[in-house]
Amino acid sequence: MSGRSVAPTTRWILRSNGAIVLAFLYAPIILLAIYSFSGSRIPGEWGGFTTEWYARLFDDSRIQKTIGVSVRVALVSTVIATVLGTMSALALERFKFRGRRVFDALLYLPIIIPDVTMAVMMLMFFTQAFDLVDLLFGLGLSKGFATIVVSHVAFNIAFVSVVVRARIAGMDATLEQAAADLYANRWQAFRYITLPLIAPGVLGGALLAITLSLDDVVVTQFVAGPGSTTLPVYVFSLIRKGVTPTINAVSVIMLLASLTLVAGSVALQRANAVRGRINSE
Repeated sequence: MSGRSVAPTTRWILRSNGAIVLAFLYAPIILLAIYSFSGSRIPGEWGGFTTEWYARLFDDSRIQKTIGVSVRVALVSTVIATVLGTMSALALERFKFRGRRVFDALLYLPIIIPDVTMAVMMLMFFTQAFDLVDLLFGLGLSKGFATIVVSHVAFNIAFVSVVVRARIAGMDATLEQAAADLYANRWQAFRYITLPLIAPGVLGGALLAITLSLDDVVVTQFVAGPGSTTLPVYVFSLIRKGVTPTINAVSVIMLLASLTLVAGSVALQRANAVRGRINSE
């Protein structure tokens, strides 16, 4: 609509539509945050302002343990997924090899397939793998921290690769060629030229991966074992047993953590875009 005036009625409709969409998206979040400070033992009933549920939350050893498991799983899986996702993005954008299209298609399956399907696949994989290891070596392996990490890496690689590939696609390939002309080997060109240029994309992919890992419920519930319950799975189990006001406080903390990570990812992407415009000028 550049260069054209918008009719007042159209402007009002657009603004109303935007307000309705924002209310639909954020009204439940605002209500959740408000009722997390309610003194009533009924989650949806206001009983005066209190911070009792947050105090109980931080005094609950079970919740503290699940938070620790969630953070460890998210950090380990994010590091592995970021490295593998970046490597796959570089391979797909910079090299041609046999089976490249097949690899490209298979890489993005975790983004497309439902979470339940992914969870069942990982459960079957670990069941068969553990049976084989037990048969060959007599090791009684079981589900736990390692199985959750592997599962999170499996679906996070695709998301990291998407973000990094977008950054690589916008990078001038002649810079790497210039480094080669100056007698830099592949590792030196990657370390001093490619990596600094794609670093915002790598960090953005890592933030997205850690957010998805911290929020995952379906896949984690299928592959978790005794003593490896994450916070989202624990919250889901509390909901099934009966909703308590503590869930509101837990949900708000999880929400703030996710929003912080997403906001950091968006800020990195915007800073990268601004830097690109400045360099082009």
